[in-house]
Amino acid sequence: MARRRHGRPLSGILVLDKPPGLSSNRALQRVKGLYRAAKAGHTGSLDPLATGVLPLCFGEATKVSQYLLEADKVYESTFTFGVSTDTGDAEGTETGRSDAGALAAAEVEAALVPFRGEIEQVPSMFSAIKQGGRPLYELARQGVEVERKARRITVHAFELLAFRPGEQAEADVRVHCSKGTYVRSLAEDLGAALGYGAHVSRLRRLQSGPFRIEQALTLEALQALRDAGDEAALDRQLLPAELALADMPLVTLSESAGFYLRQGQAVLVPNAPCDGMVRVAAQSGELLGVGEILDDGRVAPRRLMVTRR
Repeated sequence: MARRRHGRPLSGILVLDKPPGLSSNRALQRVKGLYRAAKAGHTGSLDPLATGVLPLCFGEATKVSQYLLEADKVYESTFTFGVSTDTGDAEGTETGRSDAGALAAAEVEAALVPFRGEIEQVPSMFSAIKQGGRPLYELARQGVEVERKARRITVHAFELLAFRPGEQAEADVRVHCSKGTYVRSLAEDLGAALGYGAHVSRLRRLQSGPFRIEQALTLEALQALRDAGDEAALDRQLLPAELALADMPLVTLSESAGFYLRQGQAVLVPNAPCDGMVRVAAQSGELLGVGEILDDGRVAPRRLMVTRR
């Protein structure tokens, strides 16, 4: 018998403005506690140093979290040149120092060019990528370094927003990138291209998939609603799960087709896309889940939402 979950059976997505100093999981547990939710998950880790957009999925919305993991991200970050650390960010131990006083903004601008578009990136040893079943950061903390394969990523935009010269020169940048991109690795690789050690001293995520910083709520704002006993106001902050699938084509099913899809059967839908993943809705507008177009044109269920009646 499945263990019964304790807590409220909520469903929806909360866009959290994660504060510095908390891991993504700690932030999730804080919010889950404020909501007294039975089930919740996050959509990809932000480092403790980082702040900004962290979509949290509750209940049935956890079924769409993988699509947010695969979505593009937008960051603003400060890179500090002349200081390298073992983690590639300001939380690590300093491993080298040099004078970057000769570095100029024009050099940084020129060095950004090769990092745009499709590039190969070797992940940091302090990433959450698993090797042999263990996250690389666990091995790194034990002083173990293993060979990592370069991964193909896409940097859609890499802009220099501001430059502050000095012995430890700083560059503020905006990065729009595909999943699997490590901004700390961009900082280290850019520094190497310029002849200096470099690390990320500030990192803020402005967008994850369709969710933007303007939609994000702080822990303090959520705590204030909880302290006021306004559970209904807390619940109103949850966004519908289908927003995470906004980039997928929409297929609307008849009542009979919806019934068979819920039974796990592929169904034929007139005028459906020719291939790929689609979000599937009933004629009432209710989200049924995610489907995939088969070679014969039918829509097969891949992730279905459970509706409590």
